[in-house]
Amino acid sequence: MLVLVVGPSGAGKDTLLAGARAALAGDARFRFVRRAITRPAEAGHEDHEPVTEAEFARRDFALSWAAHGLRYGIPADIAEDLARGGTVVANVSRGVIGTAAARFPTRVVEVTAPPEVLAARLAERGREDAADIAARLARQVPLPAGVPLRRVVNDRSLAEGVAAFLAALRDAD
Repeated sequence: MLVLVVGPSGAGKDTLLAGARAALAGDARFRFVRRAITRPAEAGHEDHEPVTEAEFARRDFALSWAAHGLRYGIPADIAEDLARGGTVVANVSRGVIGTAAARFPTRVVEVTAPPEVLAARLAERGREDAADIAARLARQVPLPAGVPLRRVVNDRSLAEGVAAFLAALRDAD
């Protein structure tokens, strides 16, 4: 099963992914994908594979998309893991869910939080002003119909968030 992790900025996707990756480190059934992104390694707050635009264009990806002036890719070799019956977990844009579901057995885990929690987390980052945060929170991106969905509301402690996220991943296994 391909588990696509989506959700708004500030929901805590990367934090929950890191917690789940640590908790499932010894479980060979799960693979947590490291995305290729056209940005330097030290940019952003995510462990990613930094690639140049030229390298990105040469690579073969199972899924790819552009957002915020960057290009993102999920490695093509996930198909091998899925063919062996593994569970592949990838942080993606909502825009690739339909493409993924057409190619692979797919489930979506949406990580979210109440608007006031998202606003506070985004403000803590200090990357956007209040108007930009308000605009980001007002943006609604629907999920495609027909793809199984599990929602994780990440507004409690880290341990509770990771536990809920792990439950959602294990449901997909």
